[in-house]
Amino acid sequence: MPKGKTKIGIIGCGNISGIYFQSGKSFENLEVVACSDLDMEKAGARGAEFGVPACPVQDLLSNPEIEIVVNLTVPKAHAEVNIAALKAGKSAYCEKPFATSREDGRKVMKLARSKGLLVSGAPDTFLGGGIQTCRKLIDDGWIGQPVASTAFMLCHGHETWHPSPEFYYEVGGGPMFDMGPYYLTALVNLLGPVRRVTAATKITFPDRLITSQPKCGKRVKVETPTHIAGVMDFANGVIGTIVTSFDVWSAQVPCIEIYGTEGTMQVPDPNGFGGAIRIHRPGMNSWAEIPLAFGYADNSRGIGVADMAKAMRSGRKQRAGGELAYHVLDIMCAFHDASDAGRHVELESKCERPAPLPLGLTPGSLDD
Repeated sequence: MPKGKTKIGIIGCGNISGIYFQSGKSFENLEVVACSDLDMEKAGARGAEFGVPACPVQDLLSNPEIEIVVNLTVPKAHAEVNIAALKAGKSAYCEKPFATSREDGRKVMKLARSKGLLVSGAPDTFLGGGIQTCRKLIDDGWIGQPVASTAFMLCHGHETWHPSPEFYYEVGGGPMFDMGPYYLTALVNLLGPVRRVTAATKITFPDRLITSQPKCGKRVKVETPTHIAGVMDFANGVIGTIVTSFDVWSAQVPCIEIYGTEGTMQVPDPNGFGGAIRIHRPGMNSWAEIPLAFGYADNSRGIGVADMAKAMRSGRKQRAGGELAYHVLDIMCAFHDASDAGRHVELESKCERPAPLPLGLTPGSLDD
């Protein structure tokens, strides 16, 4: 295995890419050495912004220096690009969701195992200071034994601000596949894997009007559920509920709450890395805000790539590894399947809770 920084190539130079380019400077074990996009003008502009050479996708994949491909393409291309990277001998880290179907997710996992390579996937926000502190509080017994959880992600969709929002309403989009990975990954990190689910889903508005530029006035046909209410039986006996929606104008609900035998914890927004943590225990007159015990509380997207690179060098397990990403995909697919069939769905996948980060990490480091 090569020594020194792990060299990465980025495929997909859209809205989210900037923070991943920055990860080559933020994390001591990463270096971004190439970027690509189907739109080479876009790749060239991003590359120039961060001092990274742009090249066609095939040139990036054939670059012998690159060990990890960071896949920031649209969801329906995630599995295809991951497979191309693995066939080129690269490990692959992709944005969420891991794939848009179980079949594609399984293909990626099988190929990675056969090649002896790693796959991993966003979100890595659960490695931030907010949810890592929540993990330690739960593990240390601050709310006793977890009993139940709730999670809510409610908004009215992305067509008012996103420059190209069509894919949010395609199969593989919707609020569950778009935002569900943040919430479900956080919950699996905090509570462990899920055993079975059931759900109800619907499409409230069959078409959407884009009001953002440059596509203002275009109508989008909705192909996937935009309101999903799910129930989860975790393997450890916790009962969880989750509602994700693009059909709600406004709401006053927590992002995530965990209910234990000795108290309740409010978990910060899993789409971020920091945020306020509050706990209420019997005998307390009000909620207590708990300070963060871990770093990476600012936007630290790319920490999952850095963790993958660390795992490649050390041989330890990844925290945001493929088993976790596939389990979250399995949960999301099972919600849709359960609603269609009107029954519970037993999950085919399992995963371990990711290892927590150690306390006291210096900025830009993992596992000091």
